[in-house]
Amino acid sequence: MYEDMLRLIHVVGATVLFGTGMGIAFFMVMAHRTRDPAKISHVAGIVVLADALFTTTAVILQPLSGYLLARSVGWPLDTPWIVLSLGLYVMTGIFWLPVVWIQIQLRNLAMEAVAGENELPTRYFRLYNVWFACGFPAFAAVIAIFWLMLTKPVLGW
Repeated sequence: MYEDMLRLIHVVGATVLFGTGMGIAFFMVMAHRTRDPAKISHVAGIVVLADALFTTTAVILQPLSGYLLARSVGWPLDTPWIVLSLGLYVMTGIFWLPVVWIQIQLRNLAMEAVAGENELPTRYFRLYNVWFACGFPAFAAVIAIFWLMLTKPVLGW
C-alpha cells in the first residue's frame, strides 16, 4: 500500500511537471504570436503563477518521492538508470531556473509596454528566443527520464 502510494505520487508529480511545462510552453508561444503586449502580459502572469504553484511543488516532491520509492522497493541509488535519471533531472533544472526568471522578465516587459502604450522592446524578443530554445533540451530530458523510469534499463557502467 505504502509503495503503491509512493508510485502514484511520483507518477502524478512527473505528470504535473511535464503537463504544466507543455501547457506553459503552448500558452506562452500562442500569446507571443499575437505580438500584443496586453495579451502577453496577461498570459505570462498566469504562466509565472502556474510555475510557482505547480512546477515548483512538483520539482520539490519528485526527488523526495523518488528517494522514498527507491528505498521502499530496494533500488540502490547508484543504480545506473537512477543516476542517469537524476543527472537528467538536474539538467532539466539548469534549463528551468533561467526560464522562470525569463518568464518574469517577459511578463514585466509586456506590462511596461502596455503601461507606456508602446510596442514590445527588442529585449523582449531576445529573451523570448532564449526561453524558447531552453525548452527543447529540458523537454527531451524529461522524456528520457520517463523512458528510464518505465524501462529501468540495465546500463553497462
